[in-house]
Amino acid sequence: MYGCETWSLTLRDERRLRVFENRVLRRIFGPERDEVAGEWRKLHNEELNDLYSSPNIVRVIKSRRMRWARHVARMRKRRGVYRVLMGKPEGKIPLGRPRHRWEDNIKMDVLEVGCGGMDFFELAQDRGRWQAFVIAVMNLLAP
Repeated sequence: MYGCETWSLTLRDERRLRVFENRVLRRIFGPERDEVAGEWRKLHNEELNDLYSSPNIVRVIKSRRMRWARHVARMRKRRGVYRVLMGKPEGKIPLGRPRHRWEDNIKMDVLEVGCGGMDFFELAQDRGRWQAFVIAVMNLLAP
C-alpha cells in the first residue's frame, strides 16, 4: 500500500482490492468445519469481517488519501506536489471519456460522508472538522 494516498481508484479497482483482501484472509484463517454436515467449507465475507477486526483495505486507502488531501490543500500553489495533484494541464483534450483523477476521488469521498455542498479545500483548513471527516470516511461501509 506504499503511496496509496495518491492512487486514483475506480470502483472496479476498489472491488478488485476487496476481492484480493478476502482471498488473503481466507488463506490466513483457513476453512471452517461445518458442525451439521461434518464437511469443510470456505468462510463467507461476513465471517471474515467478524474474525478480522481491522477496517478493510478500501477504507484504509480512503482515510490515508483524506489525510494527504489535507496536506495538499494547505500547501502553497507553487509547490510541485500541489501542481501535480491539483493542476489542470493545458493543451488538447483527448477523445473519449475523461480519466478518473485524484481530485475526483476526494470529491466522491466528501459526497459519501455527507458533506456534499462543501469544498474540501475549505474543510481542510479546520483541523478539528477534518479529523472528524477522516474518522467518518474510515467508518464508511464499503460495498
